[in-house]
Formats: sequence, C-alpha cells, structure tokens
Amino acid sequence: MASIKVKFRASSVNTREGSIYYQVIHGRIARQISTGYKLYPLEWNTARSEVVLCPGIREDRRKYLLYLKEEMAGDISRLKGIVSRLDRDGASYTADKIVELFSSTENNGGFIGFARNLILELRQIGKRRTAETYTTTLNSFLRFRKEKDIPMEGVDSNLMVEYEIYLKAEGICPNSSSFYMRNLRAIYNRAVEKGLTIQRSPFKHVYTGIDKTVKRAVSLKVIRQIKELDLTLDPTMDYARNLFMFSFYTRGMSFIDMAYLKKKDLQNGILSYRRQKTNQQLLIKWEKPMQEIIDKYDTKGSPYLLPIIQNAEMDDRRQYKNAAQLVNSKLRKLGERIGLPIPLTSYVARHAWASIARSKNIPLATISEAMGHDSESTTRIYLASLDTSAVDKANSQILKAL
Repeated sequence: MASIKVKFRASSVNTREGSIYYQVIHGRIARQISTGYKLYPLEWNTARSEVVLCPGIREDRRKYLLYLKEEMAGDISRLKGIVSRLDRDGASYTADKIVELFSSTENNGGFIGFARNLILELRQIGKRRTAETYTTTLNSFLRFRKEKDIPMEGVDSNLMVEYEIYLKAEGICPNSSSFYMRNLRAIYNRAVEKGLTIQRSPFKHVYTGIDKTVKRAVSLKVIRQIKELDLTLDPTMDYARNLFMFSFYTRGMSFIDMAYLKKKDLQNGILSYRRQKTNQQLLIKWEKPMQEIIDKYDTKGSPYLLPIIQNAEMDDRRQYKNAAQLVNSKLRKLGERIGLPIPLTSYVARHAWASIARSKNIPLATISEAMGHDSESTTRIYLASLDTSAVDKANSQILKAL
C-alpha cells in the first residue's frame, strides 16, 4: 500500500514563501509532486502537516489559506482514490504510476495546467470572483475533456466547436455556453500574452455573445401565498422561504448581497450596502417584515445579519454558494407544491418586485439594474440621480399591499 504525505519546503530566503509538495512512497521508492502552493513557515504546522491560520492575519490572506486547505484536502483525496483503484485492480504498480495518473489533469505544460496555475495566482492577489468564474468554467471543460489535459497547440477552433456541441447536448443554454467560451478565451489569451502559444483564434466559430433572457416574475398574489405557507414541519424549506421573502422585502436584493450583509450595515433604521456585482451603494428603509425575519434566527457572535455565512473557520464564498444551492433547491420544490408554471428561485423575488412595482405605476427610474435595464451604464445613470425616499415610498406601497 502506497503512502501519501504533505510536505513543506522552506525558501532559502527567510522572508520568502516556501512550497508545498506531496510525497508518494511505494515499494520503498519516493516521488514528489509539486503543487505551486506557497506559504510562509509560520503558516505551516510540520507536526500535523496542515495550514495554520495565524492570529491577526489579514482577511485576504485568511481566505487564501482556507482555499489552500480545501485544495490540498481535495488533492490528497484524489491521490488516495488513485491508490485504492490501483490496489483493487490487483496488478503491480509504481510510485511513478501514481504520479502519472494524478498529473493527468495537472500537467503544467498543457492548457488545463496553465488555467489551474492562473486561478491560483488570481486567488493569491485577491481576485477571488474572477478565480471562481474561471474555476466553474474549467470544471465544465474538464468534464468535456474527461479529466485529461491538452497541449496548448491543441486548443483550436475544431476543439471549441466540439466543446460547444457537447454543451448543447448537455442541455446548456446559449448564454451559459457563451459564458464558458468567453472565460476560456480570456484564459487562452493570457497564455498567448505569456508567449506560451501563438494566437490561433480558436473561438472564432463558436457563440460568444449574450442573448436577451426571458425575465420571470410572479404576481403579488403568489408572493402572498408563499409568505403565508405553513412550513413549520420543514425548517429547511421555511429557511429558504424566509430568505426569499427577505429578498422581496428589500427590493429584490440578490442572494450574494444578502449573504454579506453585516449587522453594522443597519444603522438608525437604514440598511446600507454595496452591490457585489456593480459596487453601487444602496440605501433601504428598514421595515417591520425585514426585522421579523431577522428575529427568527440566532446570529449572536456573528458579524453577519443573516444566517448564511455562519462558520468563521470556513471559506465564506463556499458557504454562500452552498447556501444558495440549498435555498434554490428548496424553493423549486416549494414552487412545485403551489403549482407555479416557472421554477421558483431566489432570483424570482428580485424580478417579482420590479414587475409589481411597475404594475403600481412606480417610475422606471426607481427600479434597479437587474429589473429591466439593458446595461449597467444605464442603471448607474438612473441610480445616481435617484432620490432614495422615492424608492422607500415605493417599497412601502408594495409591502403594505401584501
């Protein structure tokens, strides 16, 4: 049975980061796998072979270290899985074979290997959202490639057309397919800039535009129906419904903005926050229905207003994503229960507020960007000139109608 160990190699320069590598031992032969992960000596516990979160650490560094912990746990799990499969097969194998199988998707000379390193670099410099976007895209591309890397020279228009056909066969809509293509193009262009390959324009025959999506909303009657459902026997669905209603009460606040609301954002009856998507600052008059939802949950000891990000020792983005997935899964089931003709998701609350606002003759200038404007530049123009009291009045009208 092979053994897998995580090792830290300090830099010869005391002020520089050292490197993490994996040691594979089988048949008394040891092999090493470099990871590209960088740490300072005080961030590594040699006895326990694990990352250490030092007191007083910067927030961006803490998030990076939490990310490394998760990535290393995933890598070790993959390595142990490879060893288990080889043991089950019964044939003899070497440490080199383990490294070869593990490196099949980690080949630094290939496109996927380059993409992985780029994602790691983006995380190191604090560009987490871009890193997450690229990770989502790369995971899709890896499924298409069946976990195999491809040389830079192999990334051509034929490959991308094949990938587009694969996405269509998987039921991926044109906008999502375009999303993946645009991100892969950005990664590819980075490789070209670094001189790792020449520009072959591999995306010239695939769709990289943006279709106008069909907006989905529900009526005030449906919102009232969702609000009044007795979900006492299903706490998880009740939690999803409460977050849906909170979004509606706050003029269709997006789930990610709800997740990052801090208690300090609520001052003197005004909720102030910046949209994650546009960095636009919004002010919302605090209403009784909002407080009623907050009062349902115990968030003592947490800086967050809502119980979405709850564990300070875990990556906040991962917690947000897990919560969003759970909430939308439960909302879909809730929507099916009441016979909605469309899938019920957290986004529906956002669009419903806009649709209801329009039905009450509330001026278009009071409705936010994701509620019908064609571009963010148009939204900024509207929001920059808004009297927030008009928006608060509009919101009060809608909440009173419930």
